[in-house]
Amino acid sequence: MYPYPIIELGKLKVYLYGICIAIGIVFAIVVLRQYGKKLKVDKKFLDFVEINAYISIGVGFFSAALFQAVYNYMENPQNGFDLFGGGITFIGGLIGGAATFLIIYFIVKKNYDNSFKNVISIIPCSILVAHGFGRIGCFFSGCCYGIATDSWLGVKFPELAEKVYPTQLYEAIFLFIMFAITSYLSLKKDYKYNFSVYLISYGVFRFLIEYIRGDDRGSFIPGVSPSQFWSILMILLGIALIFFVKYVYLKDSKPKKSLETIKE
Repeated sequence: MYPYPIIELGKLKVYLYGICIAIGIVFAIVVLRQYGKKLKVDKKFLDFVEINAYISIGVGFFSAALFQAVYNYMENPQNGFDLFGGGITFIGGLIGGAATFLIIYFIVKKNYDNSFKNVISIIPCSILVAHGFGRIGCFFSGCCYGIATDSWLGVKFPELAEKVYPTQLYEAIFLFIMFAITSYLSLKKDYKYNFSVYLISYGVFRFLIEYIRGDDRGSFIPGVSPSQFWSILMILLGIALIFFVKYVYLKDSKPKKSLETIKE
């Protein structure tokens, strides 16, 4: 809606999109810290998670650009492979960022034994609030909008000839609602399956909203967009994670037999 720099200092240009991304990252770290304190997560582990998050976010942005560049190349190979000139995709960033976070964690896992399970319900809250602000940034930037419509639900972007569905705002509203729900489940109910709630709910939402999105991201599987393909995988991963978390917590909650008991 306002894809113009609001601050210009020589070659430095600051856009509302970038400001929204920055606000989202700040809120994500604040949520991680505050929720971690309320759930009495070890401070040293929270420090590690925060540093790991910064690294993962950086890799995530690169991954988001890489995924989109691959989509664009597969759609129009004649245009060549442009890593940083074809936009970014959130799901690509999520995959790269999550993979980086887990790799770093498992490398130093022995230093934080059994600590990851204490923040697994918090991490989705941080992702959701950051993503929500990011989608507001997309609205200001005038990207990721929906298909043309005459409905009262449509908005008119300055550079477009007709109204379109503001799918960025629909998604932002959904993400903030899910942030509130997962926050309640984590802080009030000590719910251990928050990550599954996030993966399944967002996977379903993203799959469905793709039908009214007009933001073409290329195609590599007939019948579904790339985002719909990854959404299906997110749903399946969320379901699998339910059983994994259940196994981990059941295993940890089983009373350990003493040596005397075993001898008897």
